Amino acid sequence: MDKKSKVIEFVNKYTMVIVLALVIIYFSVSTNGAILYPSNVSNVISQNAYVFVLATGMLLCILTGGNIDLSVGSVVCFVGAVGATLMVNKGVNPVIAVIIMFVIGTLIGAWQAFWIAHVRIPPFIVTLSGMLIFRGLSNVVLDGMTVSLQKCPGFVKFFGGGADCYLKDFFGGDGINITCLLITGIAIAIYVFFTVMNRNKRIKKEYEVEKFTPWLVKMIIISVVIGAFGFRLAQHKGVPNVLFIVAAVILVYSYITSNTTTGRYFYAVGGNEKATKLSGINTNKVYFLAYTNMGFLAALAGMITIARLTSAQPTYGQNYEMDAIASCFIGGASAYGGIGTVPGVIIGALLMGVINLGMFAMNVDQNYQKVVKGLVLLVAVIFDVVSKRGGKLLAKNA
Repeated sequence: MDKKSKVIEFVNKYTMVIVLALVIIYFSVSTNGAILYPSNVSNVISQNAYVFVLATGMLLCILTGGNIDLSVGSVVCFVGAVGATLMVNKGVNPVIAVIIMFVIGTLIGAWQAFWIAHVRIPPFIVTLSGMLIFRGLSNVVLDGMTVSLQKCPGFVKFFGGGADCYLKDFFGGDGINITCLLITGIAIAIYVFFTVMNRNKRIKKEYEVEKFTPWLVKMIIISVVIGAFGFRLAQHKGVPNVLFIVAAVILVYSYITSNTTTGRYFYAVGGNEKATKLSGINTNKVYFLAYTNMGFLAALAGMITIARLTSAQPTYGQNYEMDAIASCFIGGASAYGGIGTVPGVIIGALLMGVINLGMFAMNVDQNYQKVVKGLVLLVAVIFDVVSKRGGKLLAKNA
């Protein structure tokens, strides 16, 4: 393989990472470095936590064949409305309320999954119906009013809301959070350990591995990025509580999609459903699992949302489904299904978060912000379509 081919392969493999780096550099210059302030770095996590959670669940739906769930924003609002009403108006213990919210979200997901998986009604129709139903029910539950969560400080703090939603610094650092730096160091050590272990395991099994120098350089760069990110958080208030929730979701679903038989089923169904069915795999079960799981994660996103905003309103969750879908496609998920990774989706969500934050810092009108986000999504899907067809689409229409 010549140098030109290697460069093309590298660009194709790390397109969104390169774009994310360029976008950060652009906004850093345009805002005189304001976007890299410790508070803004922390805000990217806190303000986009729901996107990371929803996009991870949406990926499983998309993997099954480019299908999407349009109801997640309404489900987020409905679950949050029920939870806030139970805790504030009914005096239900927050722990019990959290369990009820998870059950409600999962049942909603299972209800929609039944029609999609077993009756084979198109996901677009089922979830569009769900979007209308649960938005309406949210208004019914809240009676068009706002329910404040000021009386539930424990719930708010645990799910990352309010001013006191950061892990306490057990070392009492002056101006910098020592606990955050320690956690950052542990995270880097764990990443390096598993990266090395995975490479050694592949070598022992005589699998193909990346050349040592590029592999080492990539590991060092990622470690430096993690370190810089952690240092910025330490300069603010430390690790946001919601980051632990997001990290748990990312790690669990990354493992499921890349290291389990169930995870491979999602890719198989999206790649060729008929062949997968002939192989003895219950494709209906795969669809059912994908959409039931989406309801479960929508419930979690609902808790994060009402905690961050310290209230529940009938308007919460609007366009959340669009943020999740956009993050998936921008992060490399294929519009045809069968292709996509959790880390890629997180890169896509980060890109959208940085764009939002950067344009806000530059005082860009909200209408133009929507235009930019729409164009970014369109470009990402066009790139996917053209690359899958090897450029034949352009040649055909030329």
